[in-house]
Amino acid sequence: MSRLVAWLEDYILPLANKLGQIRWLVALRNAFISIMPITVAGSIAVLVKSLVEACRDHLGWSTFAFAMQPVLSISNIVWRGTFSLYALFLAIALGYQLAKTFEANRLAGSIVSLASFTMSVASFMKLKLNGDNLVVHNAFDITQFSTMGIFTAILFGSLGMLMYVICYKARITLKLSTNMPHAEQAAFDSLIPGIIAIFTVGAINYVFQVATGSYFGNWLLHSVQEPLVKMGQGFGMVLLVTLLVQVFSFFGLNGLGVLAPILDSIWMTAQNINITAARNGKVPQFLWVRGSFDAFAWFGGTGGTLALIIAILLFSKRSDYRTIAKVALAPGIFNINEPIIFGLPVVLNPVYIIPFVLAPLINVAFSYWITLMGLVNPVQVAVPSIVPPIIGPFLACNYDWRAIVLSTLNIVIAVLIWMPFVFAADKIADTNNPRTFFNTQY
Repeated sequence: MSRLVAWLEDYILPLANKLGQIRWLVALRNAFISIMPITVAGSIAVLVKSLVEACRDHLGWSTFAFAMQPVLSISNIVWRGTFSLYALFLAIALGYQLAKTFEANRLAGSIVSLASFTMSVASFMKLKLNGDNLVVHNAFDITQFSTMGIFTAILFGSLGMLMYVICYKARITLKLSTNMPHAEQAAFDSLIPGIIAIFTVGAINYVFQVATGSYFGNWLLHSVQEPLVKMGQGFGMVLLVTLLVQVFSFFGLNGLGVLAPILDSIWMTAQNINITAARNGKVPQFLWVRGSFDAFAWFGGTGGTLALIIAILLFSKRSDYRTIAKVALAPGIFNINEPIIFGLPVVLNPVYIIPFVLAPLINVAFSYWITLMGLVNPVQVAVPSIVPPIIGPFLACNYDWRAIVLSTLNIVIAVLIWMPFVFAADKIADTNNPRTFFNTQY
């Protein structure tokens, strides 16, 4: 066991530290987090629509459905102003976070990132009228601003910000009087860097369009984003990311934070597509999405530590362990696991590395195949991370009662995995206690 921990410390921990220090990855992670209100608001709109339709179709509550029409209309408006413009908000948030990270003007950074994104999407849309296909130029297809444009927003928002930051740090600015108001001074300081950045992105798009006859955003969607999202549906890829998150977390790093750019770029994209499909009354396209990890494996926080708390309360004889578990129970129910992770501790504790890594892997594998067999709906609603287990999966799977059964089974499985290691921890603690050792010898 000690050799395994030493190997992980020598080879995996340095990699995790380096990833966690890349400022662009940190900014991208923070950008996804900062637009969480947009994600949750759009998901609530989906839940409201699904609830009304379920009451009408399965319970026969026609009067209730009719009375809820104003609420449905409000939900549709909320949807159009939030989720249908997801990539647009991401571009703004990414520009802000990158500017904050590199100590540049944050508002100007958001504007440059947004302009870089909008220049990179197609400025035409196709319509079908009386059986004829029409192309309308100088118009945007709004679907490009939804989840379809996430990778375009990331790539060109980052590219525009790179040029802006380089010019801003090089002090390529207009030299004006220092007596100007601060707002005007900040705007003029960002003027030339912003112009250079925007024209650079515009030139790149022009060259690409001339060379290929296609818009960069469309090419990126079909050649990069779609293959990556499909790759993320592979069983091996899902298990690999789960393993890395657990290993990083065992060493005290925020595994979810380190890998957030990967998780959000690939599996959040798939989740948003599922949410859009659910909103339009279609079958969700993707089997495994970002919320699937939270719903079926990371209950109580990373590592599924709510199962550890339950196992300690059920099986541990140590009063100090039980006290920590009681303190950590309430936060654990709301998926906050710092009290148990650092209080027991689990971090860097060789006794717990196997269940801490193994339990989520087993839960993910079991849930993946159950979902693949169609025994439970794929996750199709974004649920806030503080929603307790069992309730969270029920909502995330769009009111599928089978998600309650699956999440309960997963907790039971995880408790059984943790159980022998809780017994082992008790024995190791007793052996290391001089008073207990003396009594057992004499």
